[in-house]
Amino acid sequence: MATSLLRRTAGQLFMVGLPRPALDRETREFLAERCPGGVILFKRNIRSAEQLRRLVADIHATGAGVPPLVALDHEGGRVDRLPHPPFTHFPPMALVGESGDTRLAEAVGRAMGRELRAVGIDLDFAPVLDVWSNPRNRVIGDRAFGTTPRAVARLALAFARGLARAGVLACGKHFPGHGATVGDSHFVLPRVRRSRRALAATELVPFARAAAADIPALMTAHVVVPALDARRPATVSPKICRDLLRRRLRFRGVLFSDDLEMQAMAGRRRVGRAAVEALRAGCDMLLVCQSLAAAREAMAAVEDALGRGRLEAGAIATSLMRIQGLRRRLTAPPARASLGWPAHRQLARRLAAIAPQASARAAG
Repeated sequence: MATSLLRRTAGQLFMVGLPRPALDRETREFLAERCPGGVILFKRNIRSAEQLRRLVADIHATGAGVPPLVALDHEGGRVDRLPHPPFTHFPPMALVGESGDTRLAEAVGRAMGRELRAVGIDLDFAPVLDVWSNPRNRVIGDRAFGTTPRAVARLALAFARGLARAGVLACGKHFPGHGATVGDSHFVLPRVRRSRRALAATELVPFARAAAADIPALMTAHVVVPALDARRPATVSPKICRDLLRRRLRFRGVLFSDDLEMQAMAGRRRVGRAAVEALRAGCDMLLVCQSLAAAREAMAAVEDALGRGRLEAGAIATSLMRIQGLRRRLTAPPARASLGWPAHRQLARRLAAIAPQASARAAG
């Protein structure tokens, strides 16, 4: 395979973070040279709604015939990168869980999706499919839709339907479940100490239902689950990504890794090694969110592994087909959509009012 084709192939398997709120010369050269399949944006990239719309358009214009997917972590509550106003700040999804109302969950997903699509965002790393099964867990906590698997599945999938109705791709997370841990994978490598039976009855239920509902994408968790794989974190575990998710749960969409620069991964393996291992395990698209230097290192490692035959060509071709299938699900964003949504603010206020109502019910 020619070097340029190898480089483009490797690049399409990555979603990268950018350093600034505009495409400077270095970033443009990186995007042109490495052709990443996607870009994920953070607060450091966002100054205003109009600036964000221009940035997304500039990113889309860099693709050599294949515009990069542009994604955002946008959940409401603590995970919100957007300026208010004009964007709406929604309370945490635990309040949707308090309501138990799937119509409300879908309305919130559709409202968030309309705002994201108005500035050209393609994919939202939401909903959270983790069950908040450990009260001491704070990395998930009120980001979850609830503490029981069936409630999480019902409400999170309704939220995903809302995103889809607005034209935004949903990506559920964090497979096979991060809600039972104590540690935060941004800083440590957590362990999920549950039996296979307990996992099947709790953590895996929302993911199984998401797979059955044909959710477009899922994201892995950087957690060790000894009942499933005693040695490897889920992101680099064939037993978890291939055997469990693909074969047993029959997930057909795109599997994203969580950020390979998080300490749970970076503290134990170089980013290039992590990238190759994640692809071998069954991930389709790899996140490297903080540093273009790290992204370049990871892409070079994957390019080298492809060239040496250390990655199975058929599996990589299947990943590329899945990523292309994800793109085919997209519809064009509205042309110059207005950036103001008073009805969404009203919906957010309605959601926020659930907290005192729930407290009153508990007290009564």
